[in-house]
Amino acid sequence: MQRRDFIKTTAGAATAAAILPGCSGESGSDGGPGVSTRENVRWRLVSSYPRSLDTLFGAVEFLSERVRILTKDRFQIRFYPAGEVVPATGVLGAVQNATVQMGHTAAYYYTGHHPALAFDTCVPFGLTARQQIAWLYQGGGLDVLREVFSDFNVINFPGGNTGAQMGGWFRRPIESLSDLRGVKMRIPGLGGEVMSELGVTVQLMAGGEIYQALERGTIDAAEWVGPYDDVKLGFHEIATHYYYPGWWEPGPNISFIVNRQAWDSLPSFFQQALEVAAKETNLNMLASYDARNQEALQTVLDEGVQLHRFSDEILRDAERISYDMMHQQASEESSYRKVYDAFRQWREDSFRWFRTNEHAYAEFAFPLMSSSH
Repeated sequence: MQRRDFIKTTAGAATAAAILPGCSGESGSDGGPGVSTRENVRWRLVSSYPRSLDTLFGAVEFLSERVRILTKDRFQIRFYPAGEVVPATGVLGAVQNATVQMGHTAAYYYTGHHPALAFDTCVPFGLTARQQIAWLYQGGGLDVLREVFSDFNVINFPGGNTGAQMGGWFRRPIESLSDLRGVKMRIPGLGGEVMSELGVTVQLMAGGEIYQALERGTIDAAEWVGPYDDVKLGFHEIATHYYYPGWWEPGPNISFIVNRQAWDSLPSFFQQALEVAAKETNLNMLASYDARNQEALQTVLDEGVQLHRFSDEILRDAERISYDMMHQQASEESSYRKVYDAFRQWREDSFRWFRTNEHAYAEFAFPLMSSSH
C-alpha cells in the first residue's frame, strides 16, 4: 500500500470519536469533550509483540495498570498481543482507522508509508537510548515527529526503549563484507535497507516467526533485540554466532500511538494520567532490559554461543551507506528533511557532549575486571 492510499483511509475519521467504544458520555466538571471524569472509559490497545516477550508486551500491561490506578478504575485499557486483533505490523492502521483506540509498536515498521517514521524508533548509527529519550522529550524530537504522525490521525508517546541492541544471530562467522553477500537475514527498517546494499538478502517477519524460519533454513541470520528476549525466542539453539553491536538500533524507542479523536475525547485528567503512565513505562522498560540482559548473555555464553564484534570494515561501510541514504531521502522530501535536520543537529551536539565525558569514563572503566574493585 502506498502512503497516499494509506492516508486516504482517514477520510471520515472525524467521526471516529462517535463510534469508538468507550468514548461516549456527557462532558464532566472539567469541561473535557465527549467523556465525563465521572464516567468509566474503556479502551482497547493492540501490541506488535507476543505475550511471551514479557518486557516488550509487558509494557502494555504496565501502562494499563498504572492508568487504572491513577484514575481510580475509571479509565481501563484492555490489551491484545500481536495477531489476536491485528497482525504485528497492522497496529498503525488499526489505530488510524479507529478499529482500536491505542497501539504499542515500533514506528520504523511503517517507513513504507512515511520514511521519517524511522526517526521515532531509531536509525543506523543514530542515538543511544539516553540520547533518543533526551531528543524526544527535551530536544524537540517529539514535536517534529508528531507532525508526521498527524498524517495518520494519531498522536504518539514514547513508550519504552530496549537500549543498544545486539547485531544478531548468524549460522556462520561474518568476518568481512564478502561474508555478508547472499546471507538471508531477518532485519527490518533502514538497517535492513543498508544490509541489502551490503549484499544481504533481507527478509521481514514478526518475532514469533523467526525461530521457525531459522530452523527450516528459510533464513541464515536474524536480529531481534538482545540477550534477554533472544534467549526466550530460542535463537541460540540454531544460530550460534552472536554479533555486536546492533549498529542499526543503538537506542530504539517503542511508541504508544493513540487515535486522534479518541485522545481529544478524553478530559484533561485522563490525558495526564495516560501521559504519566507512558513516561513510567518508558523508564521501566529500559531499566528492565539493562537488569536482565547481563544474565541472559552469560547464559548463552555458557551454552557455547560464540560472541563476535562486527569488523571495522563492515561498520565503516554500513555507516557510509546509512547516511548516504538519509541524505538522499532528505533531498527528495521536505517533511523527511525537516525531521532529519532536527535529528542530525541533535546528534551532532549530543555526540560532542557524550564523547567528552561519558566515552572517556566508559573507555577507562568498562575494560577493568579487577576483583579488588
